[in-house]
Amino acid sequence: MGLRHTAGFRLFGIPQRALQRSLSMKATLPTLIILGAGRGTRFHGGGHKLARRMEGRSVFSHTLTRGLASGLPLKVVTTEPLLPLVLPHVARRDVVVLPDARSQTQLGMGYSIAAGVRAAMDAPGWLVLPADMPLVKADTLLGVARELRRHTVVYPQHEGRSGHPVGFSAELASELVSLTGDEGARRVVARYPAQALDVDDPGVLLDFDTEEDFQRWEGAAVPP
Repeated sequence: MGLRHTAGFRLFGIPQRALQRSLSMKATLPTLIILGAGRGTRFHGGGHKLARRMEGRSVFSHTLTRGLASGLPLKVVTTEPLLPLVLPHVARRDVVVLPDARSQTQLGMGYSIAAGVRAAMDAPGWLVLPADMPLVKADTLLGVARELRRHTVVYPQHEGRSGHPVGFSAELASELVSLTGDEGARRVVARYPAQALDVDDPGVLLDFDTEEDFQRWEGAAVPP
């Protein structure tokens, strides 16, 4: 027996109209691309820095949790060895797996950005967030997403210092998918007017590259 679509139809307890409205709203939001395919060569604490534990969970887990809390569509760019950190949080269809960067010297942040954008080409824009920035607030992600409706490039700044994620409108798709190497999207940002968004969020400035970074954070007792 087929399902009849009526005003009262529910899917897993969600009214059909509410579900359709939610899906429609999500389609108008930029996609958050979390980059976790780098080599992490500055980290000498044993293992990969994204697997380093913070408050009982991996760095990658914290970053993914913040991203999911924002409600933005999500794509994760990573490598095969790090998949076990990602798949408990994100469906496999939303994960782009790149070759291990240690054996592919031509890969870098630019290549990862391009891969993430290609995986979400229908999005109205993209926010790019390195996975080693686990303290960025979900509200900050949403704020950048909102500003992207009116600007070509948007970035958050805390106390006058620029941070991540950086948002790009859909008109920059052709430039973003052509990125390669370790330069990231700096040359794209340099060519277009960029709008700063003031945020009360020191997490936009905090990336964790070395064991010393983790030790400073743990010594300061800042909650994740």
